[in-house]
Amino acid sequence: MAGILSPVNEKSYGTAVSILITDKDSENQLLKQSLGSSVNSSNRLRTLSSIGGWYCSNIGVLLLNKYLLSNYGFKYPIFLTMCHMMACALLSYVAIAWIKLVPMQTIRSWIQFLKITALSVVFCMSVVSGNISLRFLPVSFTQAIGATTPFFTAVFAYLMTFRRETWITYATLVPVVLGVVIATGGEPSFQLYGFIMCLTATAGRALKSVLQGILLSSEGEQLNSMNLLLYMAPIAIFVLLPATVFMEPNVLSITIALAREDPKMMFYLFMDAFIAFCVNLTNFLVTKHTSALTLQVLGNAKGAVAVVVSILIFRNPVSVTGMLGYTLTVFGVIIYGEAKKRFR
Repeated sequence: MAGILSPVNEKSYGTAVSILITDKDSENQLLKQSLGSSVNSSNRLRTLSSIGGWYCSNIGVLLLNKYLLSNYGFKYPIFLTMCHMMACALLSYVAIAWIKLVPMQTIRSWIQFLKITALSVVFCMSVVSGNISLRFLPVSFTQAIGATTPFFTAVFAYLMTFRRETWITYATLVPVVLGVVIATGGEPSFQLYGFIMCLTATAGRALKSVLQGILLSSEGEQLNSMNLLLYMAPIAIFVLLPATVFMEPNVLSITIALAREDPKMMFYLFMDAFIAFCVNLTNFLVTKHTSALTLQVLGNAKGAVAVVVSILIFRNPVSVTGMLGYTLTVFGVIIYGEAKKRFR
């Protein structure tokens, strides 16, 4: 009968079914591998894009600040910093509230608000000092001084939290400081006021990182970097506005007059402010897709890249002694990072 399978047909049918199941499993496996490969490729692309954006924005804002404050002759670092903070306040809100890059986090108490205010004031001091130093010093020298951030971080961590590192870790800071001493002695464009401002900016960055670890260490107070920027930027504007009025009077009318003479002036300002926000955004994205340690390693390499690019663009004189000092400082920072990892 047609409806009954013979033993041979049953065997053939079972074999066919088993082949079909095996083929289906293989197909599913291939599909999973294909999807996994696609996801990995997508993640790699995001990571590489974040790192590329981080490099471009960090070096871009540094060079554009230098161009505006020194070569272009726009001698208003406090107003320029305030433009940066205005862009950060507006664009971080767009990124969080509209684009939903990260969930919105709220300030839970007045105590937390005061802590964020303290961080914002230190942050302002650091950025303004850094911008002032760019008026008087070449980018290559400011990067050499900026590489000593781990030294100041270790000092502030010890003074404020009594946290001690191993003697080997502290020993690795010797070439960091020695390198800057050598670079300073060999810097053809050395200027004392600019040097002091650059040291202040470097110390301010270190102090902010230590304060942030102390003030926002509890579980309920921790904010991701984008939300922290969202709350710090408006406070920074509030701090910088009176400083701009008293220390850089008539800056608005002067800026408008400059813009009338050269329409590119406003483009430079807007672009500089936008890239300043991109620095903070890519900091967050690189840390999200890699780690804070990767960001630190990239920072060491970024300084060297910025030095080379700035020398090529601005043609500032560089001595062999200065470059040797800077190289020694970077080497010290690298071995300091390795020592902290090994003896943690």
